Parts: sequence; structure tokens; C-alpha cells
Amino acid sequence: MGYLALLRLPFITRLLAGSLVGRLPGGMSILMIPLALRRSGLDYGFVGLASGALAVSAAVGGPVLGRLVDRVGQVTVLVPAAAASGLGFVILASAPGDRAAVLVGVVLAGAAAPPLEPCIRILWPSLVPTDRLPSAYALDSAAQELIFVSGPLVVAGCVAWASPAAALWLGAGLGAVGVLVVATARPVRHWRPEPREAHWLGPLRSPGLVVLLTSLIGLGVAIGTLNVFLVDYAEHHPFPGGAGSMMAINAFGSLLGALAYGARRWRGSGPNQLLALRLGLGLSYALLLFVPAPPLMVAVMVASGLCFAPSLTVLFMLTGELAPAGTATEAFAWLITLFSVGAATGSAITGFVVDHAGLGTAAVTAVAGVGAAVLIQLAGRRFLAEDRTLPAAMLGQIEEALRLGGVSDE
Repeated sequence: MGYLALLRLPFITRLLAGSLVGRLPGGMSILMIPLALRRSGLDYGFVGLASGALAVSAAVGGPVLGRLVDRVGQVTVLVPAAAASGLGFVILASAPGDRAAVLVGVVLAGAAAPPLEPCIRILWPSLVPTDRLPSAYALDSAAQELIFVSGPLVVAGCVAWASPAAALWLGAGLGAVGVLVVATARPVRHWRPEPREAHWLGPLRSPGLVVLLTSLIGLGVAIGTLNVFLVDYAEHHPFPGGAGSMMAINAFGSLLGALAYGARRWRGSGPNQLLALRLGLGLSYALLLFVPAPPLMVAVMVASGLCFAPSLTVLFMLTGELAPAGTATEAFAWLITLFSVGAATGSAITGFVVDHAGLGTAAVTAVAGVGAAVLIQLAGRRFLAEDRTLPAAMLGQIEEALRLGGVSDE
């Protein structure tokens, strides 16, 4: 089954399109909020504070909303969250020069951001044949790359035709439309939470999942490093379109990597595939140590993208497998949160290193981030294997108990 056949399955195209539209405000916010605040005369210090508040509130709100979905259902959480997050963007658009209003707006927009990513990902196993799940997750990864390419382009169009405030109004509208498209789909309306064991740790009581998510922080550090690295690189090396073009090339490489991964079946276990992809990513980032000339930088951006998106695809699959019953939505939300924490950390470290030691030294942070992800995965590989074999072991125990009790299939 190819991608076209996959998209012809019931609800797949609708859910992907709705999720893409509903998540677009997240890709727009990294540009439209700073532009709106600067247009209103606010200083860069406050712009940085507002951007940080948005990131922190989203990181905190994601797992909370994910746990609510696992308890009460998707529609019950998605619709009110979209309304609250949209209100946050409306507050920003209405008073971009009022510092108090801005802080209220960014916290509301971030903390209430609808958990469309985790909600969609927990539906794939029920909508797609088991042997095509990698393709579904690959399409999901590709959609994520499109968000971060198209989001800034939409903002640029709004600024050219109207103003940054118009982009904020548009972001509020797109978020609402995307959530409505998803929330009114039959699989979402009929989805019910699985029975779950009451535990305050939720999905984090799975040692294998903790290893997986902790290693993701290192990957986030690498991406955060790359974002700052490219901005400084563009200031010293003439490149058409500057840092934005290089980020788009990297995202295009990720898009190709995601589609290539999902187009065929790969040998080896999920953890081994993830390890190989991370090693490839580390090697491609190591080339940044040499601060290559622009033509070679294009090749590096494509190569790193080719490894990045497939590694996310494998992460999605492993997260779904390792999450305890009834906690998958929260598990996917933690994935987003910890990756964001890593990216923010990488950006902060790299900004300091660029100012004090130069661009080549700053690239060490990216390599170190991927290296940390690899080392954490290797150190916890036993837990990954144990968690993945636990359901089979439990099934064997149940079958043995039934056999001893005189129950058979006949």
C-alpha cells in the first residue's frame, strides 16, 4: 500500500489536513508574535520574555491536556482548548503593545494549545493496517515539517498584505477551523479512553518510555543549536534568503526522509533503527564543525534532514508501543514537551557560545546533544527491550492460566 492508497482510507486525509491547519498557529507563532510586539514598539528584552513564556506554558500545558484526553476523551478537551488558545491570540492581536495583556495572551495561547498531535497519533493504529503504521507516522512527520515551512510563509504574506496583528487573528481562526475539522470526524467523536491504572506518574511509570523521552531532550538540544547556528551563519556567509532558506532546505530534507522511510519496510527492531538514524544525524551535524561554504551547507542541511524526520517516525511508533494502557495521549504530549525543553536549552547554550567562542565551537553543542541521545538510549536499552516484551509475556501468562484452568480454544 503506497501513500496514495493510504490517503484513500477513510478519514486519513481529513484528519491529516485538519491537524495540519490546526497546528499551523504553532508554526506561525515563532515569527508572528515577535513581529507584532516589535511593531508595537516593545523592546527585544520583553519580546524574548514573551517568547519564553509561550514556550514554557506550552511545555506545561501539553502533558496536562494529554492526561485530560486520556481521562475524558478527545472532543471534550480539543474544543474548549481551541477556544481558550484562540482567545489568547485574540488578546495579543487586540493589545500587542500592552505588556500585561501580552503576557496573559501568550500564556493562554501556549498552555491551552489543542493537543492535536497526540490525539491524531493515538488514532493511527485503529485506522491503518498494522503493516502500514510506519507510513502513517511518516506522513505525520512530513506534515510536521510542512508546518514549520508554511507557518513563517503565511506570516510573511500577512505582514506584506496587512500587518503582524492580522497574522495573529488568522492564527486564531486557523486553530479553530483545524480543531473543528478533526473534532467532528467520526473516529474522534467515537474514541473512548482505555481503562487505565490509577498512577500519578501516568505514562512515566514505564522505564522504557522514560529512557526514550529523556534521550529526546538531547535531540532537541541539537535542533535548538541548529536554529541559532544558521542565523549567525547567514550573517557571515551570503546565502539567498538567509537563515530562513537554510531552515526550509533542512525541512525539505526531513520531508524527503520521512516519505522515504514510510515508503518501504525496514529490517531491524525500532530501537536499533532509531540508534542508526541518530548516528547518521550526529555525523551530519559533525560537518558543521568545519563551518562549510554555502554550497556544502546545502548538502549538510539536506543530509541532516534525511535522518531527522525518520527518527521522529520511529519515536512515534515506539512511544505508542511503550506507553501503558490508557496513557498514550499524555505520552505523546510529553514527547513534544521534552523536545521543546531540549530545543530551548540548545538555543540558549548556542547563543552564549557563539558570542564567546565562535560558530565552529557552537556546533559542538549539536553534536553533543545527539551524542547524549545515543548514550542515554544505549544505557537504557535493557528497559526498552523489557517494556516491549512485557505484553507478550503477560499474554503467555494468561494463556498458561487458562490452560491450567481447563479453558481451550475448542
